[in-house]
Amino acid sequence: MADKITPDTQVSTTELACVLGLTDRAIRKMAETGKLEKISKGRFALCGSVQQYIKTLYKKPETVEDAELEKQKKTAEVTLKTAKANIAEMEVEELRGKMHRSEDVAAMTEDLIYTIRGALMALPGRLAIDTAAAKTPAEAADIIRKEVSFMMRNLAEYRYDPKKYEERVRKRMNWDAEAEDSDDG
Repeated sequence: MADKITPDTQVSTTELACVLGLTDRAIRKMAETGKLEKISKGRFALCGSVQQYIKTLYKKPETVEDAELEKQKKTAEVTLKTAKANIAEMEVEELRGKMHRSEDVAAMTEDLIYTIRGALMALPGRLAIDTAAAKTPAEAADIIRKEVSFMMRNLAEYRYDPKKYEERVRKRMNWDAEAEDSDDG
């Protein structure tokens, strides 16, 4: 038959951790901060320690400043959790291709600008012979206008390619390298 618990019953750190549902480390930390009182090295009064632990759980702030600090702490925790949830939601949207990071949009826009630049830079070479052979300035202007219209129609047909965006995201996130590493393991 087990011994009866009395106000003098002593327990070890491990036994107290088991009773309170904590880890040994948590018990040691609480003893270091004065939230639990040791009787001797690694020994605690069971009844007193349980009562002290309960008091720490239900401790009300002692001053108005403590109450305000507690309120600010809880507000900060809620704000942090909300921010983490928002970040996770945005990452999901990015993975679905519904949201794009500004640096990826900038890179895709830069690609489009280089495409336009290349087409414009090629224009003089493509038009030089035709415009030189034109008999009148109006005919040369018409040749240039037709070529610019052709180039603008091609640019108007430019479409967003989700596959290219996905490639950029995978490259930025190093997903291809991670996938290869997990295949090798």
